[in-house]
Amino acid sequence: MPDVLLRGGCVVDANGDRLADVLVRGSEVSAVGKGLLAPQGALVLDVDGCTVSPGLVDLHAHLREPGAEESECVETGTRAAALGGYTAVVVMPNTDPPIDSASMVREMHELRSKSLVEMAVAGAITVGRRGEALAPIGEMASLGVTIFTDDGAGVQDGGLLRAAMEYATGIGVTIAEHCEDASLAAGGAMHEGGWSSVLGLPGAPAVAEEVMVARDLALARVAGARLHLMHLSTAGSIDLVRRARADGVQATAEVSPHHLSLTDEALVSYDTNLKMSPPLRSGGDVDALRAGLVDGVVDAIATDHAPHPAESKEVPFIDAANGVLGLETALALALTMLAGTGAGRRAGRPPGRRSGAGAPACDGPPSSADRLTTYRGAAPASRALSIREVLAVMSWNPARIASLGNTQGGPIVPGAPANICVFDASSSWVVDPARFASRSRNTPFGGWDLTGKVVHTICAGEPVVLYGEAQR
Repeated sequence: MPDVLLRGGCVVDANGDRLADVLVRGSEVSAVGKGLLAPQGALVLDVDGCTVSPGLVDLHAHLREPGAEESECVETGTRAAALGGYTAVVVMPNTDPPIDSASMVREMHELRSKSLVEMAVAGAITVGRRGEALAPIGEMASLGVTIFTDDGAGVQDGGLLRAAMEYATGIGVTIAEHCEDASLAAGGAMHEGGWSSVLGLPGAPAVAEEVMVARDLALARVAGARLHLMHLSTAGSIDLVRRARADGVQATAEVSPHHLSLTDEALVSYDTNLKMSPPLRSGGDVDALRAGLVDGVVDAIATDHAPHPAESKEVPFIDAANGVLGLETALALALTMLAGTGAGRRAGRPPGRRSGAGAPACDGPPSSADRLTTYRGAAPASRALSIREVLAVMSWNPARIASLGNTQGGPIVPGAPANICVFDASSSWVVDPARFASRSRNTPFGGWDLTGKVVHTICAGEPVVLYGEAQR
């Protein structure tokens, strides 16, 4: 690989913000500073006005291989990840067959040869993800698996989950839970509330999530376990995590871009691309999720990238598959809806005033005072996050949770692994699902005008995205 010189960007990482050039040589950062000279034959990329950050890390992606390659595969899913600025993804075990054994972990490791980014594998907690018997967690951990989850379903048997947590504590791995009491959520197609009554759709109540969050936090306290709570969606869940963390429970939490951007009101369209689990919640819940990001109770934004073929969405709403795409839009949604760099509006509508919008992090955080949200069901911003705060929950925090800190999310300094995302926080673009790298198109954000565009992605020193185009 040729040397790569990123010239004139604003470097933003856990150490702060500074204007600097970055020289990549081989798989590492070679030098960081102003006025660096380009070695002979180097690829020189002018990134003036752009943010240069550690690559994004996704804790929660469904790449569907093996078993559902018509929806996605490792090659297309990781290409989508790279285009979204990700240099690492954690793939979920609800494949077919599920990743519930050492042999399946080895099979997934063989698929890494097709990946454009670092691919970490999550193992199942129970055999077949059926919630009846523990999977061989120790055998999978010996192959490098650090996160175990039955994602798509929470472990309903509290005694079994306690046993899993106690075992996980002994070997130093993390248990991650999809928190939903199946008996309470049964039949629910959307959030139970005023809009479910208006729309005539069966609702899944917030309490279905919250009772399992409370149970799992209590079990983590007893077992001394590291617990990661996936795609939380309610105000009550955030409050439970806040209190448990204050009591010393080792719990981390993630939220998804769609739960931060949309409310249940959006379902007036009956768009099946808005059907997901957990469902979109109320405006008060969205406010609580955002407050959790501000005060640090929420550690990460994770995409829950869930590709589905068109036929699974082109059915009546109640029968549609749960899940939306996320890898190619997550950063832009976070910048637009949380950092105030844009309006989150339908393309073609008046943009409104955007004072300070898209300001590079080196010039200070953008303001959300003049944000305009025109898409019905889109949640308006409250307090804007800085670009560095957005990157914390999309890069170095998730890298730490996934035990990828040796390769991902670290400061951009000489000797560090060259996993880098370069994006233009002021660049507006319209979401066109037809242009996605993913094999699927199930996004509720088609036609949205977002601000913040990935320009280059460098993974292990290789430019896998240049000028917004995948290189392989």
